[in-house]
Amino acid sequence: MCTEKLTRRGALVGGAAVAVSAALAGTAQAGEPEPAFSGRRHGLRDLTHELKTSIPAFAPGEEPVRETVATIEDDGYYMQKWTIIEHIGTHVDAPGHFTPGGRLAPDLEPSELITTAVVVDIADRAARDPDTVVTVDDLRAFERRHGRIPRDSAVLMYSGWAAKVGDADAYRGDTGDGVLHFPGFGADATEWLLRRRGIRSLGVDTLSIDPGISETFDTHVILTGADRYGLDNLANLDRIPARGATIMVGLIPYQDGSGGQARIFASW
Repeated sequence: MCTEKLTRRGALVGGAAVAVSAALAGTAQAGEPEPAFSGRRHGLRDLTHELKTSIPAFAPGEEPVRETVATIEDDGYYMQKWTIIEHIGTHVDAPGHFTPGGRLAPDLEPSELITTAVVVDIADRAARDPDTVVTVDDLRAFERRHGRIPRDSAVLMYSGWAAKVGDADAYRGDTGDGVLHFPGFGADATEWLLRRRGIRSLGVDTLSIDPGISETFDTHVILTGADRYGLDNLANLDRIPARGATIMVGLIPYQDGSGGQARIFASW
């Protein structure tokens, strides 16, 4: 009897996995050729950092705070209370984060949050120059190797910065000069992607889609002004294909949220 239950449950879970895979595969753009990955296995990857009280914040003092408010021993159940800002850990920048009157977290539709993704790798250059940015030349080089960046895609920057997440000072690039040093997207590249490729979002494995040295946040202003969203503090971008993955952004729809934490998966 127990074996029968487990078998039925396994069938249900397997069926659900097939349905999710089919739904994700169905997000490919009409008219876009399916990328061929000769010999590459299909996969599923979590792009989310565990949310801890030690997660690096853009500014010291913005880290999450948690406390236990109920225990199984005393209350019959376990529960925590978190004090947290919307822009900490792996999270979304909604258009209204920088653009007056821009759409907020609850306004982003599932069709926008499930989309194809490409990964632009600048890790070698970032290791030598933490202030580097993704450039138009990087995007053209990517397309020569991997093909045209699809319309409505998420363009993700891999800089290798996720490896520093356990050291807040290193992750912020805090060298004591009062300026942060980590890579991001250049304003010219952002304009090019919006005008020439009609992208849906930008994502980075750093604290911000703007480089740390930015004082004017031009990339945020350009992207959110075009009614597009950003993704910050992504993990495992070196573990997904440069082209051909689909990401699913499980954004918390905070009331009037300027963005918020998200669990983000990649499937291919």
